[in-house]
Amino acid sequence: MRQLERRYLWVLNSLTVPIERVEAIVNDEVKEILDDCTVSMEKALDAFRRELSRVRTGRANTTVLDGIRVEYYGSLTPLNQVAALTVADPRLITVKPWDKNLLGAIEKSIIASDVGLTPSSDGEIIRLPIPPLTGERRKELVKGVRRTSEDYKVRIRTARRDANDMLKAIDGLPEDDLHRGRDDVQKYTDAWTNKVDTIADQKEKEILEV
Repeated sequence: MRQLERRYLWVLNSLTVPIERVEAIVNDEVKEILDDCTVSMEKALDAFRRELSRVRTGRANTTVLDGIRVEYYGSLTPLNQVAALTVADPRLITVKPWDKNLLGAIEKSIIASDVGLTPSSDGEIIRLPIPPLTGERRKELVKGVRRTSEDYKVRIRTARRDANDMLKAIDGLPEDDLHRGRDDVQKYTDAWTNKVDTIADQKEKEILEV
């Protein structure tokens, strides 16, 4: 008889539940571990997308302003919650506050951020011209994207390691099932790291586009 996880021994001892049910419980635990693994990997991928969205390319994109917060009624509020953000043309973003009194605070927040944009205001709208990227700056940004992608692939591999450790910790899990579970974890790891590479490649193309 297979060695079963200690916390399920009471099921066997009670003789009221068939062994198939105990095995089903163990299999459910495997499924839960695999599900948690994919959730962790998807969260890492989502965070990677958000981080890259804030990397400025040579074209206007309001996502570069996502990390900016503005002092509003005593609390720091995301810029897109206090103003309308618009791509007026490929080289210009406009910011129209719902409250004109926020113009100064918004300008200060943009200047203090690391987006590298210089705001100009006409008292109604803030304009953010997108300066062209130099060749050297493009190379630096591409290197940054590659470093960031490697960081997030490490997160995905960490999720793989955690899942494998939890699978190994299940007492009574047959060796074949353990190997099958690890194979599934590796498939997830390969799939999500490939997604990171695809997103990074697309971002690099945007950065290098003149």
